[in-house]
Amino acid sequence: MLVRDSRLGCCNIMREITYAQAIRDALAEEMRRDPNVFLIGEDIGVYGGAFGVTFGLIDEFGSERVRDTPLSEAGIVGAAVGAALVGMRPVAEIMFMDFITIGLDQLVNQAAKIRFMFGGKVMVPMVLRCPEGSGTGAAAQHSQSLEAWLAHVPGLKVVIPSTPYDAKGLLKSAIRDDNPVVFIEHKLLYRTKQTVPEDDYVISLGKAEIKRPGKHVTVVATSISVSKAIAAAERLSAEDGLEAEVIDPRTIKPLDLESIVASVRRTGRLVTVHEATKMMGFGAEIVAAVCESDGFHYLKNSPVRLGGADVPIPYNPHLERQVVPQEDNILAALRAVCH
Repeated sequence: MLVRDSRLGCCNIMREITYAQAIRDALAEEMRRDPNVFLIGEDIGVYGGAFGVTFGLIDEFGSERVRDTPLSEAGIVGAAVGAALVGMRPVAEIMFMDFITIGLDQLVNQAAKIRFMFGGKVMVPMVLRCPEGSGTGAAAQHSQSLEAWLAHVPGLKVVIPSTPYDAKGLLKSAIRDDNPVVFIEHKLLYRTKQTVPEDDYVISLGKAEIKRPGKHVTVVATSISVSKAIAAAERLSAEDGLEAEVIDPRTIKPLDLESIVASVRRTGRLVTVHEATKMMGFGAEIVAAVCESDGFHYLKNSPVRLGGADVPIPYNPHLERQVVPQEDNILAALRAVCH
């Protein structure tokens, strides 16, 4: 159907698609737009990827541009770095984010540093797609959220979309970026749906979005935690008459700190939520940055951080839910910081 998308400021054909389809569409559109874009990873071709995200792309683009690889993350990342250095724009898939550890030398010591070390004379325009997170019963070696590691590395950009609309627009921007970008996709989001424009659009890296306006408390949430925070905020409104403002950074590096601080100035309270381990997690950086800004003087209560427990992700589904923040945990934190 033809509808007006206020985010784009124009009329566009909109259709309801899943998060996975939004990523697939972004990949296909960028591959059609730029012949230098190609995909590389384990089982991404005929099989269509571990989560079916790249299914069917090999039929359109062939095995030269949708390249199945051996089971070697070091080889995948290293090949992507090399291809990017000679003018290609590879999009590499790491089957589970946990396996990125095998390719960290190529990513951290090569991709992230080469442009700086060569005085900007070379670029590394590559994207590393990483499915992350718990909730699928995949246990400790297939369920981690490691974005804080990567955001700590100078030279890397880290993108973590929470909706199909954001996933498509951010991935297109990531592919067009001249720097290495780690694009993180939560596995539980793949089947979520939203209306997304069929026309070309991009979302700038480093721009947060207010997913729910509010005036009593600011919630900074990422990935799967955004929808949980919104649900908790709705309950807070209905049951307590308090309005929580939910902000999704969308990219944690670069970080739109200005939007977060502006919200804290309005609300005077701050809660951060992510599934990754709370200790030394991304939420700590948000709290520290706000306290170092003039937003500190507007705080009416101490900020609250919610994050995963300091344990490996269990296989047992009941324990798995217990070790990461859920809607009830977020609601309790909102009530605590407000009262």
